[in-house]
Amino acid sequence: MTQKERWTPYFFLGPALALIIAFRLLPALTGIRESFYGISFVSDSGKAFTGLDNFTTIFSDRTFVQSIRVTVLFNLIVNPLQILIALGLAILANQNVRGISLFRSVLLLPVAVSLSTSSIIAGMAMDQLGLLNGILTLFGQPQQLFLLSSKTALASIIGISSWIGCPFWMLFLLAGMQNIPHDLYESASIDGATTWETFVSITLPLLRRSLLFVLVSVTVANFLLFIPVFILTSGGPELSTSTVMYEAYRRGLVYGDIGASSAMVSALLLFIIVIIAIEFYLTRSD
Repeated sequence: MTQKERWTPYFFLGPALALIIAFRLLPALTGIRESFYGISFVSDSGKAFTGLDNFTTIFSDRTFVQSIRVTVLFNLIVNPLQILIALGLAILANQNVRGISLFRSVLLLPVAVSLSTSSIIAGMAMDQLGLLNGILTLFGQPQQLFLLSSKTALASIIGISSWIGCPFWMLFLLAGMQNIPHDLYESASIDGATTWETFVSITLPLLRRSLLFVLVSVTVANFLLFIPVFILTSGGPELSTSTVMYEAYRRGLVYGDIGASSAMVSALLLFIIVIIAIEFYLTRSD
């Protein structure tokens, strides 16, 4: 291998790595640093080192503790739900039947629209005079408040985020399924394996890497979910949809307490890292 060939991969990876460092790593490190500082009226810089005071403050704050409960509950429901739905959609989209291309195109429509636009569309559909209540009225059912009731708001956000996210995660699982050699399915069919046995013995084991990628990606995306909550509910009603990310935004950009806001995000980041490490441990292969 020549010197030029040895350096070629780094020339291709360099720009992407520089962008990741500039727009991901450095802001994250800056946020972690800010979590150890607080507002000061006597310092020239307007802030003073406070150590772990910001972390002590936020964990004694009932509003932040409530946002932790909401975030954990949201992820306990939405993560397995999105993976199961995405897996089911991938199985359907992987069928070799007539019109499957049109089916795949329809499934991917939410992916082609931005998250903010999709949230607005979903919010309009869930309005008291929206499409969903119109359908309920058509079938003689009472109208629902969806995003306006503390009993249904979080479930509505789960539905919206799943509608937006599932087709996207389906893409990775579909790609993984299409990379499985067809000869294995033919051999299983000759051996008399049922559809379920084939799925459990062939599809799932060979889809492990794709499933692990989707699992980690879903975890990160949903713990950091912000836009639907910001646009549709503003954390309400009665803090029923106030996630840690929304509370960090409110504390930092509404009330101006950047130190506490950074502490919230830093604590969430640490929690996500622990969850991902557990996921890697539980899904490790021999």
